[in-house]
Amino acid sequence: MGGVITERKTGLLRTTPRLLQILRVLIRHKFLGAIRGKNHFPEPKEVRTTFEELGLTFLKLGQVLALRRDLLPDEYVEELEQLLDQLPALDIDSVRTVVEERLGAPIGELFSSFSEVPLGAATIAQVHEATTRDGRRVVVKVQRPGLEELIATDIAAMTLLVEMVEALHPRLRALDLPVMVSEFAASLELETDFTREARSIWLSRLALKDIQEVWIPDVLPEYSGRAILTMEYADGDKIYLYASANPEEAPKLIKVLARVLLQTILESGLFHADPHPGNVLVLPDGRLCLIDFGMTGELDEPMRKSLTNLLDAVVRKDTQGATEAYLELAAASEKVNRAALMIDMKSVLQEIHRTELSEVSIGEAFAALLRAGSRHGVHNPGEFFLLTRVFVIMESMMRRLDPKFDFMRAFSEEVERLISQRFTHQQLKERTTRLFHEIDRLVDDAPCDMRRALHRIAEGNLGRVQAPALEALGGRISRNIKRLVGAVVAWSLISGGSILVHAPRDEGWHHRWGEAMVTVGVIGSFWVVFRLVRGDRGRGRNRR
Repeated sequence: MGGVITERKTGLLRTTPRLLQILRVLIRHKFLGAIRGKNHFPEPKEVRTTFEELGLTFLKLGQVLALRRDLLPDEYVEELEQLLDQLPALDIDSVRTVVEERLGAPIGELFSSFSEVPLGAATIAQVHEATTRDGRRVVVKVQRPGLEELIATDIAAMTLLVEMVEALHPRLRALDLPVMVSEFAASLELETDFTREARSIWLSRLALKDIQEVWIPDVLPEYSGRAILTMEYADGDKIYLYASANPEEAPKLIKVLARVLLQTILESGLFHADPHPGNVLVLPDGRLCLIDFGMTGELDEPMRKSLTNLLDAVVRKDTQGATEAYLELAAASEKVNRAALMIDMKSVLQEIHRTELSEVSIGEAFAALLRAGSRHGVHNPGEFFLLTRVFVIMESMMRRLDPKFDFMRAFSEEVERLISQRFTHQQLKERTTRLFHEIDRLVDDAPCDMRRALHRIAEGNLGRVQAPALEALGGRISRNIKRLVGAVVAWSLISGGSILVHAPRDEGWHHRWGEAMVTVGVIGSFWVVFRLVRGDRGRGRNRR
């Protein structure tokens, strides 16, 4: 009886030739010796050459590994950072086929002109200059054909390779290699979906609309899709060329760069993760222009607040505050050694503050924090490594524009501004409203939830429990919850009011608000104490 051909077997047959090709390359470059331990790793240059020879997917993998300063030695990171994101250009016939298939019309009907020579050719796509039928000058980003199938085959081969390695060396399972491959596959899927890049451009334009010195080319949605992205043409010079021709403009450019960097990371949460000099132009009118949003990072509001607290603690040399903020950001396993982590964090902060502030690198400091966390059981989110890359690239760019620029000072001022924004009238109003909504829900729901839980316990295998006793217990717990909530609210009002009273601002409204909040909080505290004493006396009389 013949065996059943399953989907896995079919996939294995399809993937095996590519897997054998990968293995041959790895063996030739002495890669498999790394399984025996760190002392058998190939040289950094050998590693880079291996990734280049294996092609597109492995080029991208090498670029991702170049972010992992917490796992790889510096010499390997520096070598992998040299991986060229370039491939031979597609011929114009292939480009025309992709454009016409994806946009559903002949290229001559879509554009009045379309340059046959690309402006650039990278691993994922290449870019051509064109003019629309209504006369708009644009650039068209065209994805390489067959990319999805190529990536799927390589990811399948990587998965099989990882399974083989873990079967031969079970100790490597602690590295969660299958999870790393899965996360890498997910990031590649996002990078090859140009509708996501279009969304990132739209959100970035919205986030930076108030900075008049910055311009981001808009997307033409009618000429765009999953594999085609058409944008306005940016007629500018690369930032270094412009600065060398206009040296007096360097301080202004640096100031705008610092504001864009910190505002997008700490305020809007969507940041350009590949801001190298080729992606930063200067227009003839002096405005900065950001292009190529294929690699972006996103931070939600809780992460942004914790990150702001972390960076503020770094500036203030607050080891405990930095450690707590870091653990709020990253998922700590049960085995994390907080005491050892705090010692490492203290060492990192001391090193930062022993250095002249103008020489401090936020990117290198952040990388050191990530290494300390990884050593002690913290799982660092992927956004952290993108942040490290962004800080390192931008600091390097700023210091090349002006070697004397004090990035730490600009950074400290921006963090202080963002923290002060938390205590504006509108912010406090919104946070207070949310707080009272949550408290209202807690007060309404807690007694019923507690009674239901106690009834379930009574009906279980915990022995015979009398319903009246449960009701009495539920009532006592409900009263105590209400008192606790009242105490928390009173304490919050007193704390928030104290902060407003002592806030270093010139306006007077926050002092009046602060005094009112403290007054209400103190009265609330007395009321909670009064109710507590009264309840205790009542129960004493009942017992007598």
